[in-house]
Amino acid sequence: MVFASWTTPGVFTGRGGARTVEAGILTGDLTVHTTWDGRRADVAVQYSGTSQWFTLSGSPVSCRSERASRDLHQEVVESIRAGAEATVPQFHQTASS
Repeated sequence: MVFASWTTPGVFTGRGGARTVEAGILTGDLTVHTTWDGRRADVAVQYSGTSQWFTLSGSPVSCRSERASRDLHQEVVESIRAGAEATVPQFHQTASS
């Protein structure tokens, strides 16, 4: 079984925060976690230093490669920093991904 994950702490939301399924909009200092199972990427966020995770709206998303899932994670981190009710972007695979 293929598996990979990435975690980025200390992601400060831009104006508008990050939209989650369970708790609506989160703002402030977040930790972003992406898990890839070989077929899809699941993205969750939490207030840094806490234990409760929330699903970022738009997650899970199809993702065919580890590299693509890592790129998706970074795109999500940048989107949260930009704010505007950030969600998981619709990730389009390239032929090389």
